[in-house]
Amino acid sequence: MSLSLLFILFFFPFSLSQTPPRGFLINCGAHSAAQFQNRTWLPDSAFISSGTPLNVTTPVLFPTLHTLRSFPRRVNKHCYNIPVYRGAQYLVRTTYFYGGVNGADHPSPPVFDQILDGTLWSVVNTTRDYADGNSSFYEGVFLAQGKIMSLCIGSNTYTDSDPFISALEFVILEGSLYNSTDFTRYGLALIARHGFGYSGPPIRYPDDQFDRVWEPFGQSNSTKASTDNVSVSGFWNLPPAKIFETHIGSDQLETLELRWPTASLPSSNSKYYYIALYFADDTAGSRIFNISVNGITYYHNLNVIPSGVVVFASQWPLSGPTTITLTPAASSSLGPSINAGEVFDVLPLGGRTLTRDVIALQKVKESLRNPPLDWNGDPCMPRQYSWTGITCSEGPRIRVVTLNLTSKDLSGSLSPFVANMTALTNIWLGNNSLSGQIPDLSSLKILETLHLEDNQFSGEIPSSLGDISSLEKVFLQNNNLTGQIPAILVGKPGLNIITSGNNFLSPPAP
Repeated sequence: MSLSLLFILFFFPFSLSQTPPRGFLINCGAHSAAQFQNRTWLPDSAFISSGTPLNVTTPVLFPTLHTLRSFPRRVNKHCYNIPVYRGAQYLVRTTYFYGGVNGADHPSPPVFDQILDGTLWSVVNTTRDYADGNSSFYEGVFLAQGKIMSLCIGSNTYTDSDPFISALEFVILEGSLYNSTDFTRYGLALIARHGFGYSGPPIRYPDDQFDRVWEPFGQSNSTKASTDNVSVSGFWNLPPAKIFETHIGSDQLETLELRWPTASLPSSNSKYYYIALYFADDTAGSRIFNISVNGITYYHNLNVIPSGVVVFASQWPLSGPTTITLTPAASSSLGPSINAGEVFDVLPLGGRTLTRDVIALQKVKESLRNPPLDWNGDPCMPRQYSWTGITCSEGPRIRVVTLNLTSKDLSGSLSPFVANMTALTNIWLGNNSLSGQIPDLSSLKILETLHLEDNQFSGEIPSSLGDISSLEKVFLQNNNLTGQIPAILVGKPGLNIITSGNNFLSPPAP
C-alpha cells in the first residue's frame, strides 16, 4: 500500500484561466469540423483509414452523438493514430452511443475491447446505459511514450455485431496531476469521479480546466458546504473549485458511511486502485476525523482546513463493494464531511513493440498495395490483437521474429526496411504477386528461412544472402529473377535453395 497526505498551500501555482484544454476533440463519423460549446471538434478521417461513417437517427443528448464510425467485425482491430507530445500525460476519453446502427437484428449494442497503444484498456459494454437512453464514456490517464498514440477498437469473443465509436478526446494534462503514479509502468482507468452532495449537471470545462467529468452524487445528508474562504487554485490534482461548494456530512458528531463507488469492483487479490478524497471547509470549529476504507484505516485524525486537503493512495487494494467510513475524532467539534472523490484502476501497461520494428513494419505496409486490414496500432500487443502474419518475442524487449503473409493476395514490393527487423528468423511471403527487387537482407543475422516463391520478383539474387550464416532455406522458385545464382549460395553447407522457374542466364561459374 502507498498512502500519502498532502495539505495544499499553493504548492503548485496555477492560474484558473478560461483557455480551453489542449489536445484533440474528435467527432467520429463526422464529415466536417464543428463548434460545440466554443470548442472545435474535428472529423475523424485524418486519424483513421478504416471503418464507415454512419448517422444516428434516434434522438441524442449531445451533438457529437449524431454520428459514429462503425467497424467491420471480421477485422479484429481498427486503430486511430493521434499525434502527441512525447513525455506528456494525456487524459483519453472515449464516448459510445449505439443508436441501433447495426439493424433490427441487433437491438442491443455490441460488446468489444478498447486498446490504448499496446495495452488492453477495458471491455466496452454500453448495454445498460443504452437501455436507459444514455451514452457511455470511458476515461483514462496515459503517458505518451512516442510521437503517436493509438486508440484501437477490437472485436472479442463476445462481439456479435460491428463495433463502433462516437467520440474520442486526447487532452494534455498538467504534469503534476496524479504524478504519484509511475506512468512508464501504469495507466489510470477511471472507475468513478464524483462531487459529493452535488445534484446538478456533470461538472466539466470551463469549471474543470482539463474537462474532467465530475458526476453528481447526492444523499439525504447532502448540504451546501461552508467554503466562502476556501482557495484551491494550487490544489493537488487541480480539482475545480465548484466541487467544494457542496459536501456530504453534517455538523453533528456522528459517523458518516459512504457506499462509493456505487458499483461493486472485481474480486481479485492483484487489483490495485488510485483513490483521492477531497476536503475543504471553513466552518467555525474543528472538523477532525478518521477515515477507513472497508474497515481498514486509510488516514488517522484528518483535520479539514479552509485551504483544503486531499488524501490519496497510489495503490490501494479494493474488491467487491466499497464503503468509506468517516468517524469523528474525540478532539473534533464538528462531524465529518467530504466534498469529492476519484477512483482509478491502476492498469499495468501491456508493453510496446520495439520502435525500430514498428517503423520498419510501417514502411513494409506502405510498400504493399493491399496490406492486411488489421495492420494498425501496435504490431505485437496486446498478444491477442497482434497483426496478421506477425509473431513476436516474449519478455520485456518485444521484437518481431516471424513475418508470414503466405497466400495473402499481396501486391506491391518488399521494402528494404524489412532488413531493420533484426530479430527476424523467418520470412514467409510465398504465393503472392510481389514485384521489384529482393532487398539486401544481410543485416538479418539470425534469419533461418526465406520464402519468396511464386511471386513476380525481378533482378538478381542478392549475393549478400550468403553472408547470413544461420540461413537454412531459400525458396525463390517461379519469379522473374535474372542474372546468375550467386556462387556463394550454391553448394553452401546446410542451405536448401530452390530457384527453378526463373530466367537465369546460366549456372554460376565453378
